[in-house]
Amino acid sequence: MTRTLVVTNDFPPRQGGIQTFVAALLARRPPGSVVVLASDSPGSAQYDAGLPYPVVRQPTGMLLPTRGTARAAADLARRHGCDSAFFGAAAPLGLIAPALRSAGVGHLVGATHGHETGWVALPGSRQLMRRIAGHLDVLTYISEYTRSRLAPALGSRARLAQLSPGVDVDVFTPEADGTSVRQRHGLGDAPVVVCVSRLVARKGQDVLVAGWPRVLARHPRARLLLVGGGPAEASLRRAVAARGLTGSVAFTGPVAVGELPAHYAAGDVFAMPCRTRRAGLDVEGLGMVFLEAAACGRPVVAGTSGGAPEAVREGLTGHVVDPRSPDAVADALAGLLDEPDRTRTMGRAGRAWVQERWSWTTIAATFADLLEQP
Repeated sequence: MTRTLVVTNDFPPRQGGIQTFVAALLARRPPGSVVVLASDSPGSAQYDAGLPYPVVRQPTGMLLPTRGTARAAADLARRHGCDSAFFGAAAPLGLIAPALRSAGVGHLVGATHGHETGWVALPGSRQLMRRIAGHLDVLTYISEYTRSRLAPALGSRARLAQLSPGVDVDVFTPEADGTSVRQRHGLGDAPVVVCVSRLVARKGQDVLVAGWPRVLARHPRARLLLVGGGPAEASLRRAVAARGLTGSVAFTGPVAVGELPAHYAAGDVFAMPCRTRRAGLDVEGLGMVFLEAAACGRPVVAGTSGGAPEAVREGLTGHVVDPRSPDAVADALAGLLDEPDRTRTMGRAGRAWVQERWSWTTIAATFADLLEQP
C-alpha cells in the first residue's frame, strides 16, 4: 500500500475551496495510508482529533518552503515510511521536494488550482513555477483551460495530469429542500434565479443585476437570489436600488457550507456569468458552483471565463453566454424560465453528468492512480 505524506497550508478547519478539495481527497484514502504536515489554525486540535490519520501541525499560520519546513517534512516521511508525497498546492511548498527525495520519497505530486495561470503569466513567478515543476513527477491541473496556460510555460519539467475538484453527490442532490430559504427571503412560489458565489467583480453579479429588468419584462414575478458575501456587496446593493429592483433582488450574506444545498434548491435556475479580468490574471479556473448546482438538478448559465465552460454541457445541462452582455445573460435566463419542462430536463441531465464525471468517487480513483504510478 502506498503511504503518502501530504504537505499543505490548505487544510481544515480553515475554510476555502482548496481546503475542501484536499480534505475530500484524503477522506477517501485507505486507513493508514496518509500522514499530513500542515500549518495551524484556530480549532485545529479538535478537528484533527476526529480524523482517521495523523496530522502534524507546525506552529505557524503559513508554512513556507524554509529549511525548517523541509526538515520537518523529511523527518515525518522517514518516520512513517512514506513512498509518495502530495503538495496540496504545489506553489510554493513544492520547493522542498528535493529534501523529500533525499528522505526516500520516490514519487512527488503537486496540485494547482487555477490561480497559478496568473503566476505563469508573470516572469518572476513563472520562474518559480518552473523550479517547482522540475522537482515533481506530476503536476495536476483542474481544467483543460488551466492546462493550456500551464503547459507552454512549464514545458516537460513535470507530467501534467488532470485532478479536478469533485462534488459530494449525496449532499448536493435534487432532494435538497429550499423551502426554508424561500420563506426566509420572501420568495414564495416565484420563479427564482440563484447565484452562489463570493460577491466579487469576476463572478458577474453586477451583470445579473444590470440584465434583471430584461428578465422581469418577461417574468414580472421572478426573483434574483444572490448568495454570499464579499467586497462588491455595497456596490451591488446600490445598483439594485438605483434600478428600482429592491423588491425582486434578495441578498443572503455569507452562508455556511452546510446550508448551500438548500440555497441551490431555492432556485429554479442557477447563474454566475463569470468574466476574465486584469488581462487574464483574474480568471475562473473551473467553477465548482456550476457542478454543485447541476448536482442539485438545476440548469446553469455560465460565463466564458477560463475553465467555466467545461463545467457546462452546452444545451444539455445549461448555457454558456457572453458575460459582458447583460442582454445575453438575461435572454438565457428568461428563456429557461419560459420553458419549465426544458429546465427540468436540463436539471436531470446535469445531475446524471455530475454523478458520472464529477463525483468524489470518480475523482478519488484518479487521485489514487496519480499517487501509485511509478
